[in-house]
Amino acid sequence: MAVKAALLLLLLVAPAAYAVQHTVGDSSGWTETVDYSDWVRGKTFTVGDTLVFNYGSSHRVDQVTKSDYTNCESANAIDSHSDGNTVITLSKAGTMYFICPVLGHCSSGMKLAVNVVAASGTSPAAPSTRSSSSTPSGATTVVNNGSVLSFSLVLGVLLAVMC
Repeated sequence: MAVKAALLLLLLVAPAAYAVQHTVGDSSGWTETVDYSDWVRGKTFTVGDTLVFNYGSSHRVDQVTKSDYTNCESANAIDSHSDGNTVITLSKAGTMYFICPVLGHCSSGMKLAVNVVAASGTSPAAPSTRSSSSTPSGATTVVNNGSVLSFSLVLGVLLAVMC
């Protein structure tokens, strides 16, 4: 009985290693027409998840401090991106702030604040920094370590056989 309980516990803990890939703005992407306060509502962002910013050449993504987010200031950006397909890994718990530094864009609402919560597992999977998949825009993608999935399947089969 103890073995069954241990296997069940391992099976329940294994999914904690999954990370989620969030496409910012869903199918609209990183643009002036999206209300990013509404976009984040109801979503959970966990350490190890990624944010994918898809945008045209007239936009950029800057990670900034809370003060710079509030004031739409990008002169002291923590990080800047202009590649049109920026993937940012949420590496620590706390709020992360992003703005479009193009004149007038942030002040018209092109800014994003994401509250990142700690992962529930002891060692979240490290997602790739770039995604080469052709996932449709707006889709939330689960990124995982293949060995974790295999391990979960083996545990599930063992548990089914033992019961």
